[in-house]
Order: sequence, then C-alpha cells, then structure tokens
Amino acid sequence: MKNVKKILITGGAGFIGSHLCERLLKEGNEVICLDNFFTGSKDNITHLMGNPYFEVIRHDIEEPISIEVDEIYNLASPASPIHYQKDPVKTVRTNVMGAINVLDIAKRTGAKVLQASTSEVYGDPEVHPQVEEYRGNVNPIGVRACYDEGKRCAETLFFDYYREYGVDIRVVRIFNTYGPRMAMNDGRVVSNFIIQALKNRNITIYGDGSQTRSFCYVSDLVDGLIKMMNSNLTGPINLGNPEEFTILELAKKVVKFTNSKSRIIFKPLPQDDPKQRKPHITKAKIYLNWKPKIGLEEGLVRTIEYFKNKLRNKL
Repeated sequence: MKNVKKILITGGAGFIGSHLCERLLKEGNEVICLDNFFTGSKDNITHLMGNPYFEVIRHDIEEPISIEVDEIYNLASPASPIHYQKDPVKTVRTNVMGAINVLDIAKRTGAKVLQASTSEVYGDPEVHPQVEEYRGNVNPIGVRACYDEGKRCAETLFFDYYREYGVDIRVVRIFNTYGPRMAMNDGRVVSNFIIQALKNRNITIYGDGSQTRSFCYVSDLVDGLIKMMNSNLTGPINLGNPEEFTILELAKKVVKFTNSKSRIIFKPLPQDDPKQRKPHITKAKIYLNWKPKIGLEEGLVRTIEYFKNKLRNKL
C-alpha cells in the first residue's frame, strides 16, 4: 500500500497553490491548505472541500504554527505588484517571517520544505536569459523591493537553515505563470489583457510594448514544483517557459483569440519594471527531466475560456 504523505501548502488558496493542492490530492496525498485569504480565494478550493484528505486552516504564516507534516510547499505571498505594493511592510513580513516559520516546522519535524521563490530576485536583469548563478540587479529601496528583497531574504534563510541545522530544503525561482484561477483584479499582464479584451475596453500597455516576458502555463509549473520536491536538489532551480514574447505580441494574441474590438493604448512604464524576462532552464531539463509542454497560444485559449465563464457567472 502506498505511503500517504501529509503535505502542507502555505498560500494553498492562491492561484498556483490551489492547482498544487488539487494535483497532490489526485496523487493520493493528505493536503493541508493554509491561507489567510489576503490574496487567495475560497472559490479556488471550494471544489476540493468534500475530499476527506483535504483540510483548510485560516492562518497568517507571519505567525508561528505547530503542525506535523512530511512536506511543505511555501507559496504564501502576494505575487502581483498591485497586491504586494498595497501593503509593502506586510509583504516583507510574509516573506521573511513566513520563511522562518515554515523552516522552524521543517527543522522540528524533519519535513522537506520547498520555497517558491521568484524570477524577481534577478531584478531588471543585465544577463539574458537569466541563469541561476546570476545574482541580480535589484533596487533595494524601490517600490518593488518589498517583494524582490523579501524573496531574496527568504532564499538566504533557506540556505542558512540548510547549512546550520541540516533542514532538507528546495528552492525554485518561478517565472511568469498564468492560467485558470488567476484573480481578475491581480494586475498581472495576462489577466489584465484578457479582462480588457473580453469587455472590449482599451488594452493598456505600460511602456512601448517592446519589453519581453516568458509565460508558463500553470499545470507545467505544478509539474516542476512536484518534480523538484521529489528530487534530491537544494536548488535554486528556474522554472518557467523559455519562449519569449514582447508585451505587444501578447496583447495582439489576446485580441485575436477573444475576437475583441479593443484598441491597444500605451502608458508610461512603472519604476523598476524589468525590460527582459526569460528563464534559462537547462538545470531543470537535466536534473528534473522537466520542460514546459503547453505553448502560449494553447494556454491563452484555456485561460480566456476560464475568464469568459467567470464574467458570465457575474452577470
């Protein structure tokens, strides 16, 4: 009989966290979703509530919690600029105190613990594509620093707990991820463009649209997270889709796939907004046997369908 693992997912009601909860339950695990619902949503996990192996705890990971688990995925943090800049001090506390609290659980229980870090640790990169050895170009006092530096400090804590206490850590750096269950108001470029297009409103591009991003569909990312947890690597490992698109290209694809009447308009670029973003994923390919399977066009069609249904249900 399979040994059932007890797995804690902090931020489990969020966009990525809810997909991870779902996948790990399907694999026969016991899953504890811990969330304070600051940016997570009960709607994301309602369909899992009837599963006897699924438990939800309303708790802010800034505060310590005693819990017995075999594995921890630490996804607790607002991840879009509109949310993490709304309360920057809380963003830093969530990332730093949250890391300490999950690491303390892992230290006490011997659990494996994975930190969902971010490509934002590279800042506005001067190396392209971004390799894991690149140390980044981050403005430590800018408006994005609460998230960028909060995540960088969390990585520091993970490796210090690993070196000092022998905690069994994993660190992944997540690049732009999209898909169903993104929040409609999260301010991220994919959801922004889709909502604007479906409502036939102007599609707003900040800057001239030449800045690039790489977009990973959420099911591919979840595959990578689970493969990393099941590996013997500490990381850090980049997880993202290395296909690179300009923001203007993305906007045109969204208009095309929604049959929208939207016009594309341009506004000034926000402070410290990265000009390029593309993961170097050779390590993930070699050590995890992982690479994305779903291209941008297929992923956009699925995501547009999700938002169409959300908007229809709101009427």
